[in-house]
Amino acid sequence: MKLLRLFFLISISLSVFVSCQDDIDDNITNINELANQEDIKDFIWKAMNIFYVYKSDAPDLADDRFENTQEYISFLSSVDSPVNFFYSLLAVQDRFSFIVSDFVTLEQNLDGISLANGMEFGLIRFIDTETVFGYVRYVVPGSPADVAGIERGVIFNRVDGITFTPETDFNLLLSQSSYTIGLAEFQGGDLVGLDQEVSLTKIQLTENPIHEHKILDVNGQKVGYLMYNNFRTPFNSELNSVFADFSAEGITDLVLDLRYNSGGSIETAKDLSSMITGQFNGQIFAKQIFNENFDAENLIFDDQISTDEPINSLNLTRVYVLTTGSSASASELVINALNPYIDVIQIGTNTAGKFEGSVTLYDSPNFSRSNVSLEHTYAVQPLILKIANKDGFTGFFDGLEPDIEQSEIFSSLGNLGDPQETLLNRALREISPGFERPSFQEKKPLFSSKLIGESQMESPAFQRMYVDPNSIPF
Repeated sequence: MKLLRLFFLISISLSVFVSCQDDIDDNITNINELANQEDIKDFIWKAMNIFYVYKSDAPDLADDRFENTQEYISFLSSVDSPVNFFYSLLAVQDRFSFIVSDFVTLEQNLDGISLANGMEFGLIRFIDTETVFGYVRYVVPGSPADVAGIERGVIFNRVDGITFTPETDFNLLLSQSSYTIGLAEFQGGDLVGLDQEVSLTKIQLTENPIHEHKILDVNGQKVGYLMYNNFRTPFNSELNSVFADFSAEGITDLVLDLRYNSGGSIETAKDLSSMITGQFNGQIFAKQIFNENFDAENLIFDDQISTDEPINSLNLTRVYVLTTGSSASASELVINALNPYIDVIQIGTNTAGKFEGSVTLYDSPNFSRSNVSLEHTYAVQPLILKIANKDGFTGFFDGLEPDIEQSEIFSSLGNLGDPQETLLNRALREISPGFERPSFQEKKPLFSSKLIGESQMESPAFQRMYVDPNSIPF
């Protein structure tokens, strides 16, 4: 990727405020408040001016926005805080750029380390009713939720005694370090609260995104099943080992379960796609489209993961992908990028509609992590590219539509990886017509439902597709 015009500071410079860094205790918790706020906003504007993919739709980021240094300084002072200043710069169509006040926490989160209790859930409202409830999607092994006996399919309708309604502030209730959920169940078409509560406490938790993998015998065919919940680079070697097992067992088909996968690393998405295929090495995987400051760049299928290990490829010409509205960004990239090459059968519901990638930009001379400012701990994560498949298809704001529509049944979720589980069973019936249907009766729900929240919604990594910093011209 080549920088077309170097207008780094666009001939505007502020006075450099020399800090007494040696006088700042490492344990000070209000370092951001002690820092010069105008310097922080200066870093934010310059980073956005260079990298923001929607720069042309953000008037305050135009190269000719300011006639002189004083006008620029006045502009920085016009918004009261770095956070508000950052969001004031965004284009109207941008749903995903964000700023953090603690970049170390962000870095840990992107690597799968966070404060969590291990109960991954969705929040559902039955449309045109007041019924709101949470349902447990899965539980992280060894987590507090696992120890407390929480399992997939558990329904809850209150936290700390507060019953959910459409007006409930879920962020306030569920962001606490500890809370108690009140269980419920469906009786007929009604949601009924139970006299049973479970207390949960968050700890620093590392989640392996490879939640489940197995080989299923489907009427004599070997079918691989992989539930993959985030594209996290530190687990690439383990992911590659899963595909080595699939290859050794000679699977003929693969069901890739991305129903709760909100995204992650673009590089890992490319690696996973190369594991599924392998016969397209050297060809275009996807196209990265930047703002006018940079040339577009092709991503290429290759035969190595980030550790330089050879990729274990299956050379498949068909893959079945399970999706919901929680399948976002890098999950959608895998589907979109593979579509021109192999038969991708998408089963479930529409994906989220996230086709932009971001990168972490720091307050340093070249916006990289190296030589980062010790004055504060802010970093920005702006959208810096749109990603298209080799045919140029992108811009799917409404998500990718499934080939076969199938919703989860909240009252009968089933076990992940079980051939009787609704979405997996639908894929297996497509692979082998006549495969046994679920033992429970599939019924049309009494009410239409809407996902109104989920456990990761306040996570900095939620629905993000991020770029390897090594691929950016810092």
